[in-house]
Amino acid sequence: MEAFAREWPIVAALLATTFTWLVTASGAALVFFFRDLSRKWLDGMLGFSGGVMMAASYWSLLAPSIELSEHLGYTPWLMPALGFLTGSLFLFSLDKFVPHLHINFNKSEAEGIQTDWRSTTLLVLAITLHNIPEGLAVGVAFGAFAADVPGASLGAAIALAIGIGIQNFPEGVAISFPLRRKGVSRFRSFWFGQLSAIVEPFAGVAGALAVMYLQPVLPFALAFAAGAMIYVVIEEVIPETQRDRYTDIAALGFIGGFLIMMILDVALG
Repeated sequence: MEAFAREWPIVAALLATTFTWLVTASGAALVFFFRDLSRKWLDGMLGFSGGVMMAASYWSLLAPSIELSEHLGYTPWLMPALGFLTGSLFLFSLDKFVPHLHINFNKSEAEGIQTDWRSTTLLVLAITLHNIPEGLAVGVAFGAFAADVPGASLGAAIALAIGIGIQNFPEGVAISFPLRRKGVSRFRSFWFGQLSAIVEPFAGVAGALAVMYLQPVLPFALAFAAGAMIYVVIEEVIPETQRDRYTDIAALGFIGGFLIMMILDVALG
């Protein structure tokens, strides 16, 4: 496994992000077996997703970025800071210009450029925005291992893929069930739920390629993925859990997700 990931990091990144996409599809598939899901469970799972993303941003991305900057002789904080800021601004730009609708929000609260697209399409685009930095982060992690980056390991890359996969399950649920409540058929609800994560394999391959051929800017790339993920957590995931009376459940879910991702990264990395 280690030899394969080192020799074929792009393929490894593709396989890992295909796994995270399939986990999303598994979550979306629950719509075939249950009529509805209570808002309490939905908010708790969204909070869990946010916790995983926040922990992964530091242990799997920012910390290695800082360590690598120092190893390469750069000012330790400069490249990580620039990458973090650029990743955040990248997602900020997408959020402002790509039409999308957050989970639990009304059609009138859609963000991005004004459009007459259906709320179904806008909802799928919102989750798709979540998944771009997730796929990018997994690809960068596998590329960093193959490039012998100090602090990077196959275990850490696998831990990140597992963590992203775990938090993708509730994301699949979070899009298929609201669509079902809007009157969309079970199959179409599932289809749109899994479709929201199809971008992850593409982003994963792009991340691995960037690392393999642009190694001097790897600290920037790691921090870029971290900044993008944290922007998503703060601007989208957390606000979506604060619109009902289950904010405490969402907070506990966040803590649980953070702990699981931290344990996975430290234990496997």
